Amino acid sequence: MFLDRLSRHCLVVPNKTAIELLDEYSATEQRISYSQLESAVLQTMAMLRSKGVQPGDRVAIQLRKGLPFVYLHLAVMRLGAISLPLNNGYSAHELAYFLQDSGARLLFAEPHMQSAVQSMVAELPDLQECIVVGETPEHAFERLLAPYSPAAASHIALPDNPHATCLMIYTSGTTGRPKGAELTHRNLTANLESLHEAWGWRSDDVLLHVLPLFHVHGLWVALHGALHAGATTILAPKFDPMQTLDLLVRRPCSVFMAVPTIHRRLVDAAHAERYSLRHMRLITSGSDRLPDDLFAQFEKTFGVRLLERYGMSEAGMVLSNSLHGERRVGSVGLPLPGVEVRIVDLETETPLPDNQVGEVQVRGANVFKGYWRQPEKTAAAFTADGWLRTGDLGMREPDGYFTLKGRSKDLIISGGYNVHPPEVELALADHPAVETSAVIGCPDAEWGERVVALVVLRAGAVASETEMIAFCRQRLAAYKTPKRIVFVDALPRNAMGKVQKTELRRLFCA
Repeated sequence: MFLDRLSRHCLVVPNKTAIELLDEYSATEQRISYSQLESAVLQTMAMLRSKGVQPGDRVAIQLRKGLPFVYLHLAVMRLGAISLPLNNGYSAHELAYFLQDSGARLLFAEPHMQSAVQSMVAELPDLQECIVVGETPEHAFERLLAPYSPAAASHIALPDNPHATCLMIYTSGTTGRPKGAELTHRNLTANLESLHEAWGWRSDDVLLHVLPLFHVHGLWVALHGALHAGATTILAPKFDPMQTLDLLVRRPCSVFMAVPTIHRRLVDAAHAERYSLRHMRLITSGSDRLPDDLFAQFEKTFGVRLLERYGMSEAGMVLSNSLHGERRVGSVGLPLPGVEVRIVDLETETPLPDNQVGEVQVRGANVFKGYWRQPEKTAAAFTADGWLRTGDLGMREPDGYFTLKGRSKDLIISGGYNVHPPEVELALADHPAVETSAVIGCPDAEWGERVVALVVLRAGAVASETEMIAFCRQRLAAYKTPKRIVFVDALPRNAMGKVQKTELRRLFCA
């Protein structure tokens, strides 16, 4: 399993750098070797045991990106407990829901959350302690660990049940409240081994890590991927375009993972300089669709092709373009080793032939155990023969490559015709004044739903609603053409850069 492999690295290459933490305000770096990582994790395990953490307990981690987050996450899983990473930008109201729903035993939070948590203790009967971790000496993580010795936890055996839950990630909640996806040791290990094979992870890789740690992309795919390979991770506390470009070139790094928003900012930041990233072995894009124009601009700017892939909280990575073969524009590639993917009819769930749009369904050892304490929603997520209903629309091309066509929940049915928002968004992207857009369906008495486009214009650009609708009509059938164009300054996005269409429907479908 993943934890066994990590422990072997700590024994075989103890002096190799596992993590370099960049200081947020300077160029200084803190290097942690694999043996130091092992020691810190054992020390953290001893601290957690002293606070009564047992296998199966949920431990919530709502901390900024840094070493304490990494140590806690790994230590919790090593104890057989369940790591619950949470966005440190959540409000107290949001945090209360996650703590209540998960029944978390401990919460590690930053100082500004302490009073809020204290005020809702009565609502959280399972929460035994909120432990504050911060940068002041009073709240330093090192001070918290000081009374404990790594030797106090060295006798604790690694978890040996591959089907035990070790990580819980709350989904974004496109419908209803967020659900806790239970991921097992087997899920993590199977997916990491698939990625190890598909992406050619090497022990001499250097990963520049600019993603959040509370999300599958940054935690599981990026950090776990590097640790699984025995590679080195440069952990940047936050994303800065110029610092990122400098590090990618100066170090030099070999692996970089990001979302389209970050790739766009890198292209924009490099406009006055000439940077080459041809030395890099792998640069991936995920968590949202990679626009075709950005795919081309990135290659033109940096001399390297992005590798687009597709995954989700419930299954980790599922599809990926080829490392050595074709990286097809607009496609999320081929199924990863050990992962089955099919396209089915939305109503009958019978498999569809190539080039037809339907729901993407997934099956494999990477697929999650179920939703925490929600057996009905877990049952609804799977077919009778064990395929996970992803809720995403896509199609398979004859040569096996898959292309996504949006969310089934985002599918617009207007006048009895299906409208796939990405198709309309691609048409809008051809307009020279459009920076980005999001297309939603709003209830309509005549058509069932009408197509509405929220459009962000490029700086200094001017366009009218009438002109924009006419432009789309030249490229789309009448039923696909937006009936309404709303110009907005920005689109609401989550921490990973995904446009929040549920919020857009709430705001603009009244």
